[in-house]
Amino acid sequence: MKTSRAMMKASLSCILWLSIIVAINASDPDPLQDFCVADITQANVKVNGFVCKDPKAVNASDFLFRGLGNPLSTNNSFGFNITQANVQTLPGINTLGISINHGVFAPGGLNPPHIHPRASEIIFVMEGTILVGFISTNNVLFSQKLEKGDVFVIPRGLVHFQQNVGASSATTITALNSQLPGVQVVASAILGANPPIPQDVLAKAFNVNDEQIKELIAGQSSTPASPPVGY
Repeated sequence: MKTSRAMMKASLSCILWLSIIVAINASDPDPLQDFCVADITQANVKVNGFVCKDPKAVNASDFLFRGLGNPLSTNNSFGFNITQANVQTLPGINTLGISINHGVFAPGGLNPPHIHPRASEIIFVMEGTILVGFISTNNVLFSQKLEKGDVFVIPRGLVHFQQNVGASSATTITALNSQLPGVQVVASAILGANPPIPQDVLAKAFNVNDEQIKELIAGQSSTPASPPVGY
């Protein structure tokens, strides 16, 4: 009897420790090789990420991206543009969990409220004055005016925005802890879904009438283009 109880305690202890180990390791695994350069030509193969290029076919250019400092036009309805160095433009970062962006804002330029489902980010202001903010799940706005040299952190998955509140152009560099952070612009997602969200659902959610929702949807559909959001 004592032996069976001892065995039961030992079994429960093993189960407990196994549960702890599984919980600790319940995250993206570390790379299992030196590198896994993305083979973009194999996009039809569905895996969680991108298929690795044959190591024998890898060269130094797979780890290089020269476009981050290229001039950008802000001649659009948002007065904002971005260059993204993610796995789609820099295959060498596949499986490494990093990416970097360069943003340019005209005076008054806006990177509208959006989320990144797969990444936290850190923003560095190179030039200008940027108003940045994110909203917690308690609907609290955390906002700060950033000047040249300032850094601000945005937690993963929270709605956030940036706007140039200075008199001249502003530039930023943003690092994210995902090779492909994903992005969802709030206004476009809600008002421009395809197929659309039923108007009565939107009217009740926003506590407005159907005509007001129709006006919002019409305004969203008449926007020349979605912003090139990457932050």
